[in-house]
Amino acid sequence: MALPWYKQFWPWFLIILPATVVFWTITTVILFTQNSVHLVTEDYYKKGKGINVDISKVQVANDLGLSATVRSERNQILFKFDKGNLEHYPAITAMFAHRTLPDRDFTSLITSDANGLYRLNLDSELQGPWFIELSPHDQQWLIQGRVGFPSESTIELTN
Repeated sequence: MALPWYKQFWPWFLIILPATVVFWTITTVILFTQNSVHLVTEDYYKKGKGINVDISKVQVANDLGLSATVRSERNQILFKFDKGNLEHYPAITAMFAHRTLPDRDFTSLITSDANGLYRLNLDSELQGPWFIELSPHDQQWLIQGRVGFPSESTIELTN
């Protein structure tokens, strides 16, 4: 006497194979949509025009003799700023951009002590590659560079 189909092994085996593929495909799609990596900017034309403006600001920083170095100590980022021909150490806007995760980007206004040391206290230690831009409140000049954190050694921000 033959068993009904739902009590046999082979129909369930043949149903389980495509069902597992469908399950893992849906899981993969959900993971990639929630954790997407943004490598291409959507407004590339405006971004390209902005690069030309940045180059002129970098040239102003070079003409003024400005330079900066950066290092990290646990949850603190330390910038040593050489003010060059400036009269005083200005308040600086520091923009941190992660290479592939734009939701982690942040900007902070920092001030210096009398020696030109700027301290930025963070909630947690920075990890991975970051692009840093330093500029004053009037946006007249720009110092920028790439840094890998954590970095106990001093890294020069090179335009």
